[in-house]
Amino acid sequence: MKGLILTFLLLGVTAKAGDLTSAVRDSLEPFIKDREISGAVALVAKEGEVLSYEALGKSNLETGRAMKRNDLFWIASMTKPLAGVSIMMLQEERKVQVDDLVETHLPEFKDLWLLEKETGESRLLKRPSRKITLFDLLTHTAGVPSVDEPRSHTTLAELVAQISQQPLLHEPGSRWKYSSGGINVLGRVVEVVSGQSFADFIEERILAPLGMSDTTFFPPKGKLDRVAKSYLKNDDVTELTETQPRSINGPLWDRRRTVEPGGGLYSTAEDMRRFYQMMLDGGVWRGRRLLSEESVEELTRTQTGEIVTGFTDGMSWGLAFQVVKEPQGVTAMLSPGTFGHGGAHGTQSWADPVNQTIYILMIQRRGFSNGDNSPVRKAFQAAAYSALSK
Repeated sequence: MKGLILTFLLLGVTAKAGDLTSAVRDSLEPFIKDREISGAVALVAKEGEVLSYEALGKSNLETGRAMKRNDLFWIASMTKPLAGVSIMMLQEERKVQVDDLVETHLPEFKDLWLLEKETGESRLLKRPSRKITLFDLLTHTAGVPSVDEPRSHTTLAELVAQISQQPLLHEPGSRWKYSSGGINVLGRVVEVVSGQSFADFIEERILAPLGMSDTTFFPPKGKLDRVAKSYLKNDDVTELTETQPRSINGPLWDRRRTVEPGGGLYSTAEDMRRFYQMMLDGGVWRGRRLLSEESVEELTRTQTGEIVTGFTDGMSWGLAFQVVKEPQGVTAMLSPGTFGHGGAHGTQSWADPVNQTIYILMIQRRGFSNGDNSPVRKAFQAAAYSALSK
């Protein structure tokens, strides 16, 4: 497979010069043939126009169902930027400020402890040097741990209360440590401040205005045949075997399931394109402003300074968005300032503001050593960029 990737990169990853569709298909089909992934939906847009929108392979290997462009994928941590946008919407209404102490909105976060040392079953705790803020949560620098819900019908309030009883893992603001738990806390802040459930808030303020009709925490029974199956392949599993998203407990359509702003949404490639097009257009979608230009800028610029962040070299963090600081490796074809996010099962969504280009890759493959640095992502982006540059 490494030789395959090298060949793609050396050849510019295009079967026909300037033919974006052929380039995208040719970059992904070998991974399907080699049973690295079951199938994929890949979308490339530039300057507001969808130039390539491809569905390849199978969405269900057992039934042989072909992948379709409108299939739903568990986008996992690609959910996180919507939590960041929600906070900024509330800041524009002067209901929160990103510098607010978390305890201002969630009193259970008063008097937190910091884990100084852990030896076996013994833990040494101390008070942190300062209290955590919403900014710390947005940039994954709070040290808040992630916890699993104890039951499938745990409310977000209950889940976050459980998080509040855990010690911080490091001094606030001192380092970066990725935390879905921290984003779940932000989602609870949205609930308390807005008076709505997180699911209802994003539906009313983000999903409905953008026409993201297939994006939901609870895929309904009528759409279950469009949900792409997830598959596992790693060093212990040589063939693709069906697996389930770790954080999904119970039937997908059960609206009592735990809502996780840190990674619970299902979506489609087209729906995610709409979200990222709105961001590229400075917070406007089809003439309607959802977010101010200032908020978009704050969300998508480097906020973490020189702190080492991310899962690939050269990355930084905005407010719930990853931001390319120094393009290299899997991001070499992207411009500095490109923003986006990946998901646990290999999904990827990135918007390049310099080239006004959006890259969306939808796959359901667990077992990559690093989903953000997967060979599938690298081949797809390299192919699309090469074809667009012709």
